[in-house]
Amino acid sequence: MEIPVYLFTGFLESGKTKFIQETLEDRRFNKGERTLLLVCEEGEEEYEPSRFSGKNVFIEILEDQDALQEETLKAMVKKYRAVRVLIEYNGMWLLDALYNAMPEEWAIYQEFMFADGRTLLNYNANMRQLVVDKLQSCEMLVVNRALANLDREAVHKLVRGVNRGADILYESPDGQVEYDAIEDPPPYDINAPVVEISDEAYAWWYRDLSEEFDQFQGKTVHLRAIAVTQGKLPEGTFVFGRQLMTCCVEDIRFAGLAAKYDRIAELENEKWYEITAKVENRFSKLYGKRGPVFHVEQIAPTVAPEQPVATFY
Repeated sequence: MEIPVYLFTGFLESGKTKFIQETLEDRRFNKGERTLLLVCEEGEEEYEPSRFSGKNVFIEILEDQDALQEETLKAMVKKYRAVRVLIEYNGMWLLDALYNAMPEEWAIYQEFMFADGRTLLNYNANMRQLVVDKLQSCEMLVVNRALANLDREAVHKLVRGVNRGADILYESPDGQVEYDAIEDPPPYDINAPVVEISDEAYAWWYRDLSEEFDQFQGKTVHLRAIAVTQGKLPEGTFVFGRQLMTCCVEDIRFAGLAAKYDRIAELENEKWYEITAKVENRFSKLYGKRGPVFHVEQIAPTVAPEQPVATFY
């Protein structure tokens, strides 16, 4: 039997406990189902089970990440005969620790991230890997204590650099709630005869190309990138791209794309080039499936950009 999991992430004192408490008090959500509430950190605010509907919520506390084991989680569900699970996750633990321990029958139905508006951007500056880890899979970011001086543009840019689909909700100290309404125009003109991809826009363009290829079908683009001409490459094909960093130095990877060119022998391996190419969706042995293949129209040597690693911020 599938076990629905409702996952609440964020750092200590970000508002997770309060939200979960109110959710379990809501009879529209809590109609008496036997529920396991798994608490992976304890903050200043404590749960008040007496205010839950009935006696159907069973709380287990896991303060040690090593306790996140599949057999332990299965035993908890069996112990309480729970039919669903709510998890208040520890902000200092990476989500892979949970995903790797989840029993096969557990399925995440909803995932929310909570943040204190007074500290979110500082956390991102100092512990970006942990912030990105929680942002990348959440459906909504709830920013509590959103003061008037909160830089919402910076918050929006942070979220969109990691997760295009997440909603952003701001709650002010007086309880006023407001959804993020900032539009996301791409940092390039998709309707231009030649789409100019600036150095700053490469990461965004690469992601958009991966997620929404149809809008690029038949387009001609102009950009600066590294050419890779050696290795096990299909005949007449080279790879161009840039190193891309999503959250931190540890996750830097080469974001490359297949390109067709009839004079590859003239190119130097791992050198920077200015490239104009037309893209089409076709099969490439490089991908092992259909994907964006660029037909080079012009290519010329160039210098490396001031910031060679592409980022979302």
